[in-house]
Amino acid sequence: MKKLLTPDPSRLGRPEGATAQPDAVTADRATGTPVPLLKALQTLLGRDNVSGRVSDLVRYASDASPYRSVPRVVVHPRNADDLAKIMRFAAHNGRHLTFRAAGTSLNGQAMSEDILVDVKTHFTGMEVRDGGRRIWSRPGVVLGDAQAVLARHGHMIGPDPGSTSVCTIGGVLADNAGGMRCSLERDSYHTLEDATFVLPSGTIVDTTDPGAEEKLAAAEPELVAGLIALRDEIRRDGELVGFLRRKFSIRNTNGLRLDAFLDEDTPVRILMRLMVGSEGIFGAITESVIRTVELPRHKAVAWVMLPDLRQAASYVAPLMETGAQACELLVAPVLKRSVDNFREAPREWADIDDDTAALLLEVGGTSETALDEAIAAAEAVLADAELVSPLTFDRTPEGQRGAWKIRNGLFGLIGADRPQGTALITEDVCFPPAQVGQGAADLLDLLSRYGYPEMVMGHAAFGNLHFFLLPRLDDDSERAHYASFLDDLARLVIDEYQGSLKAEHGTGVNMAPFLLREWGERAWGLMWRVKELIDPQGILAPDVKLTRDQDIHLRRFKSFPRVEDEINACVECGFCEPVCPSRHVTVTPRQRIVLRREMARQPENSEVLAKLQEEYEYDAVQMCAADGTCAVACPISIDTGKVMKMFRAAEHDGTAEHIALGTARNFRHVERAARSGIKAAGLLDGVGGTAPLRGVANAGRAILSPDILPTVPGKLPQAASRHLPATQREGATAVYFPACINRIFGRPHGAPSDQLELPRAIVELGRRAGRPVWIPGDVEGNCCGTPWSSKGYARGFEDRARAIAADLWRWTDGGELPVVVDAASCTHGLLEQVPGALDGELAENFSTIRILDVVDWLRDEVVDGLTFTDSSGRVAVHPTCSTTHMGINDDLVALVGRVADEVVVPDRATCCGTAGDRGLLHPELVESATREERAGLRGHFDAFVSDNRTCEMGLEMIAGRPYQSVACLLEKASRPVVTP
Repeated sequence: MKKLLTPDPSRLGRPEGATAQPDAVTADRATGTPVPLLKALQTLLGRDNVSGRVSDLVRYASDASPYRSVPRVVVHPRNADDLAKIMRFAAHNGRHLTFRAAGTSLNGQAMSEDILVDVKTHFTGMEVRDGGRRIWSRPGVVLGDAQAVLARHGHMIGPDPGSTSVCTIGGVLADNAGGMRCSLERDSYHTLEDATFVLPSGTIVDTTDPGAEEKLAAAEPELVAGLIALRDEIRRDGELVGFLRRKFSIRNTNGLRLDAFLDEDTPVRILMRLMVGSEGIFGAITESVIRTVELPRHKAVAWVMLPDLRQAASYVAPLMETGAQACELLVAPVLKRSVDNFREAPREWADIDDDTAALLLEVGGTSETALDEAIAAAEAVLADAELVSPLTFDRTPEGQRGAWKIRNGLFGLIGADRPQGTALITEDVCFPPAQVGQGAADLLDLLSRYGYPEMVMGHAAFGNLHFFLLPRLDDDSERAHYASFLDDLARLVIDEYQGSLKAEHGTGVNMAPFLLREWGERAWGLMWRVKELIDPQGILAPDVKLTRDQDIHLRRFKSFPRVEDEINACVECGFCEPVCPSRHVTVTPRQRIVLRREMARQPENSEVLAKLQEEYEYDAVQMCAADGTCAVACPISIDTGKVMKMFRAAEHDGTAEHIALGTARNFRHVERAARSGIKAAGLLDGVGGTAPLRGVANAGRAILSPDILPTVPGKLPQAASRHLPATQREGATAVYFPACINRIFGRPHGAPSDQLELPRAIVELGRRAGRPVWIPGDVEGNCCGTPWSSKGYARGFEDRARAIAADLWRWTDGGELPVVVDAASCTHGLLEQVPGALDGELAENFSTIRILDVVDWLRDEVVDGLTFTDSSGRVAVHPTCSTTHMGINDDLVALVGRVADEVVVPDRATCCGTAGDRGLLHPELVESATREERAGLRGHFDAFVSDNRTCEMGLEMIAGRPYQSVACLLEKASRPVVTP
């Protein structure tokens, strides 16, 4: 039976103007994974660890590459033993496996048409060892998280690719990823010390086990004998040895690390080394111990602007010889493009000459003195350079972040500007570093000849250059044009420069056909012999890395049908995924867009379309926090949440809109009823806790909709006082607008008895600092409209927005006084959403009102007027998505730092997923959003602080910690000492 007010997924429809595409998922896939395969794998791994709905298959069909393969099933093994079971299952049943971690692969190496194996979800956990000199990790750990933890110990993992914030350690090892500062001796191949890995036979090898060699010999005698024979054969071939040493003297991920047979002596160690850069064709690493490098504690960056590419390139080697950390090369078109898209880009770049080139130079040292010396050494190298602009070194963290933001954001930026229907392909070749200038010039000429963007940038210190192609791969002539370009690229890089066709992105399917050309018959044949020795049945990653199909790179391209304008530019890079609140429970922003694109590919009224819409409604639409955090992580600021709110509005019929408008217009009564309900729940606490209330709520959700009526996931805060604190208009320095959530909910559950309710704390702080505030007497029933906006109820939102705008104008005497708001999400809503619902004189009036978040007010008006009488001890701080959008996270932390002995912002403290009342509608969203953050709350804390009541409530109910507003913390710490 359809529940009352349940959204109608069919109203999602298809994107306007969509036409069916040849690569649309076929009708036979509508029911997902074939039942026999699904049941067999569920028996093997457990029901929860096998994903087989059509939505699951589609969302894992794409990675950051231009390719697309729809798997038959997706499995989520929990450990090495599960992986061994899957390996044996594949061998016994003639199946193929491909491994996927973060899905940031650019070359098509993380997709499968059979069984896709997720080695991220359950493979988390890391441990810093030897004071930071080593790190133990599982493959699902995000590299950026590991770098953040190691930074506290003064170390970092050597590879630092542009995708650090999203890629995983497993992917870094599998591709032997590089990065801006990653010299050869710092890459994964050279810094991996130990590992546990699973072979295609199901054998688990642990290199830290003293008996590992004997165990492998007993379990795999033919493999051991074959590895020893290959080792000896390769070492006897002096010409081959020299060739291998030369090929790996520069960055090269195009092929297998045959030098493992030169660098290691025993089968176990040879296998471990072969695993690095193998892209999953030999097995899967499930644990690793990586040797780290020391992190410069003091750094500075500079843009070295030079008249042309060759001059810029000529300074790379001398600068690196001074000990510079990184030296990135960018050409004029790239620099010009950044001006309109990055506020950090100097405005004068818009007018530079077309031949101009720049080096982004980073220097560092263990002390300020060492940094001074590094800067002086770089300045000496550039003393006679024909600089286009003055050389300035920026030592500030903000300046450094801004410079690297420009460098790392260009991939998405170029993708956003591509013509509709074209793919974004980024390639990464490597020239001998001494020839990088001439190589870059020749590469620009080749791009120009084929009509591709004349943009080259990259890690010039290592000879590693990146460039971009924008072909329309569903057009036969453009596909042939692309194929011809790749042939000419191979001639340029391999024949003319003896370079590498792939420097750091791995090989994948797009360069696998070129391995024979780059390596020759002898080495290529040896690579196949190694593959057939380790994986004799060929169950792992067919055509990834090694293929005999010379056209594999010209098939299975994904189409890019037009979808909603707000998300149409997405290049599916995945940068949004680590911050998405629903990442652990349903889908991510990238997957929301991937699924929407599949809807656009489908013919009208197809069975697949109907099934996708049905599953999308909960997975994507209702489970989106719509907090905009994804826009912060996205290189081109795509806010997928905006589209989900559009879909929510589209799913509502007239009845739902009418009811929502009614609640908006009668919000005073809703507010009173909610406060009474919370008070009643508190009275129930002594007779069964909140269980009776939860039972009533869940019964109502069964009749209505879980997306309309909240549940009660845990201990609720106390009800707010019926009356707000008494204040006076005369002498007030600001109007104080207590958010409706703070007029309904009072002190946190379990809060100390002497903790004031937030409105009273703010009034008291203003009084103590000589900055009194006034609470209007008719504030009840007013709201910023966010609860309606987030659910897509346009009429309800507009009603509340217009009402609050009019009242704020009246309360402030026409904008004479500023307005202080005590919930960050409400402040953000008033600043960013309400203006869009206004017009005419009301809009003009509202634009003149100065609206302050309580953090702004405390920072600018209050904190310096307080006398702190008590320390708050060790305090955990949760920055909210709204404080992030408003740019006041650092201010929030600094305010807490005024009264705390230690301030801790847990790793991965992003959006908590509460999203207004969405955490009450779907507590599983909060659990997903805060999983990593909660792990960082181990140990003793004296207080837990944030700047938004709904966030605090969500964290309280899921983490079991009594969060409070920063204002309450400062109020308690500044109470006058009462002397006897």
